[in-house]
Amino acid sequence: MDLSGKVALVTGSRRGLGKQMALRLAQAGADMVVNDVAEGAQEAKETAAEIQALGRDATVILANIADSQEAERLISEAAAWKGHLDVLVNNAGITRDQLLFRMSDESWQQVIDVNLSGTFYCLRAAAQVMGKQQSGSIINVSSVSGLMGNRGQANYSASKAGVVGLAMTAAKELAARNVRVNAVAPGVIKSAMSDAIPDNIKMMMLAIIPLQRLGTAEEVADAVLFLASDASRYITGQVLRVDGGLMMG
Repeated sequence: MDLSGKVALVTGSRRGLGKQMALRLAQAGADMVVNDVAEGAQEAKETAAEIQALGRDATVILANIADSQEAERLISEAAAWKGHLDVLVNNAGITRDQLLFRMSDESWQQVIDVNLSGTFYCLRAAAQVMGKQQSGSIINVSSVSGLMGNRGQANYSASKAGVVGLAMTAAKELAARNVRVNAVAPGVIKSAMSDAIPDNIKMMMLAIIPLQRLGTAEEVADAVLFLASDASRYITGQVLRVDGGLMMG
């Protein structure tokens, strides 16, 4: 899965899952555009430095993708950096968890604005760039929460279901221009958040995961790399669940 000569952009890539995706694509040969909001500038620069230490070129473009003009600027500057944009990973997302009858309008709207509208804005702009190139791969990062729902995450689950529908529609519209669009849906992934889950709750979660363990950010990043690369050149309009079998059946 060689990405040499390609330019890839991962939104929300200063840390966490997005950072791991950016590093994995760089390890495969891609030159990377690191993105996050202005508040994450220092961490984004550190991530870019790690990518450069791998021998790949990297640049940081700060933008709030929840703003359509900012998202369009992000894609425009990313494509102008080396004259092309080959891979877009729509990873940026936030959570504002609360039971739905207690969820404020603000908590609902903030999550929808970033996770769903932000993904749409970036995908729309990238579609124009990649359509002219007659090539490209777009990966929307969803979640099993978007496929099966999750208590306390009405906003998040709705947004992640939306990015799946967006990917399926875009895949149909862009196939004629040789632009592939897919989604990945991570399950329960080991992170600072999952580490804080009480042991008894964690055991209950593991009991319903056939592989009997949490996933890792590296495993999600490997799935993203597969969909970004020519190894998946005949795959579009798919949702790849990286969930240890959680949604099997």
